[in-house]
Amino acid sequence: MAPRKPPDPAAARAAVLALADWLRDPAVAEPERAALAEAVRLTARTLAAAAPGASVEVRVPPFVAVQCVQGPRHTRGTPPNVVETDPRTWLLLATGLLELDAAGPAVELSGSRAGEISGWLPLLRLGESGYRPVD
Repeated sequence: MAPRKPPDPAAARAAVLALADWLRDPAVAEPERAALAEAVRLTARTLAAAAPGASVEVRVPPFVAVQCVQGPRHTRGTPPNVVETDPRTWLLLATGLLELDAAGPAVELSGSRAGEISGWLPLLRLGESGYRPVD
């Protein structure tokens, strides 16, 4: 399998901005599945590029699973360090509208290293005034 090219930050930003109203207000109609899938995949792959490694697996079913964070590589069976959440919660985390420790049961963390992804979040900030890159 050919290596995947790194995610385009501009494409990730555009995909998330297209969903900004829904992320800020859950009463807004849910976006089309294709738009949601694109935003989730691009942000998860951005995390994997920012935190390369294979010791933590981030799962956002049904759209994507990526491995990230340097450390012991996991290759078979169920990974020891897993972060799993739904698409909306993932995008809230990726945009800084929700902190990992405030996500409660919406995010399942298993393994001693799963919480380390918080060091790479948010991937971009989506505040009230729009988009701002993370410093």
